[in-house]
Amino acid sequence: MKAALFSMGSVSSKRVVEAMAKYFDEVVHYDIRKVEMRIGKGDPQLFYDGERFENDFKCVYLKSSFRYALVQRALATFFQGQAYMPIKPSAFTIVNDKIFTHLALEKNKIPTPETYITPTVDAAKKLLKNINFPIILKIPGGTHGKGVMFAESVAAASGILDTLEGLKQSVLLQEYIETEGTDIRAIVVGDKVVGSMVRKAAKDEKRSNLHSGGMAEIIELDSKSKQIAIKTAKALNCHICGVDILESLRGPLILEANLSPGLQGIMEATGRNIADDIAKFLYEETIKFHQEKHEDNTAENIIEEVKGSSENQIISQLDFRGERILLSQLVSKMSAFNPSDDVVIKVKKGKITVEKN
Repeated sequence: MKAALFSMGSVSSKRVVEAMAKYFDEVVHYDIRKVEMRIGKGDPQLFYDGERFENDFKCVYLKSSFRYALVQRALATFFQGQAYMPIKPSAFTIVNDKIFTHLALEKNKIPTPETYITPTVDAAKKLLKNINFPIILKIPGGTHGKGVMFAESVAAASGILDTLEGLKQSVLLQEYIETEGTDIRAIVVGDKVVGSMVRKAAKDEKRSNLHSGGMAEIIELDSKSKQIAIKTAKALNCHICGVDILESLRGPLILEANLSPGLQGIMEATGRNIADDIAKFLYEETIKFHQEKHEDNTAENIIEEVKGSSENQIISQLDFRGERILLSQLVSKMSAFNPSDDVVIKVKKGKITVEKN
């Protein structure tokens, strides 16, 4: 099987590519900055460094900066349905925008610090007199702690907002959670937390990110924190991501997620080869994806062949789930039943009939 990874060439991305090479027959590492897409001739066409891109990949992993969120979403849409991807197209514009992230978390009842979203700096200033200090101010984009500011008072917050005036964009005002300058980074792969570390901010620094000079050490998350991290990844439509957590008196709170988490720091802190965890997951999920795709195509072909017949007979064994009978995907598709249909079920020994009402 052939796989591709699109990134900006970070060390973490290279580690993942090296790990993927142990599982896939061929792995190609592309620089996302050299990609272009042409639209308007019936089907979108993808080019890399000026050359037509041959789409023969079974797996595509997009792992790049928030600055290329729209490009990544376009690429994910291009490959959707053809190659396995651990991140759905919508995730790139949701996770890379703190406003959309918080709205998605709120919708899925995932606990976060109390946050105010304002469309302008003037609107943010009007809120200052009604909230408790200190607070955190954020702009929607940015990673590694960039675009995150701390204000102890109304005067300090007003000064920061004056500086942000020229950006002409929305501002988030967020409750400050006292954690003595620490937060937790968890790496979610599928339905597991494969690694977690506690990050400690540098002296006189409120941001605990390693890129801001923070220190890290391994931590074993409790069951509740693990489940919230996994639930966060699912709510944001990604099977591989970093999740940032604050431990508070109210329990674990989610700060944000990262679709392209750095792996060096957490691999050093945990001593675990998380790049290999990711590569193995990609390989196993790619196999499942294409098996299911083949089964879907087979079912569609059979349905096409029998289309128009008044009644068809299938000889098969029953699939029992506990004390319930589960019909096959083929039978479900051939019946053309919809979830909203009312049905009449007739049962006698050795026979079940299901008809639309």
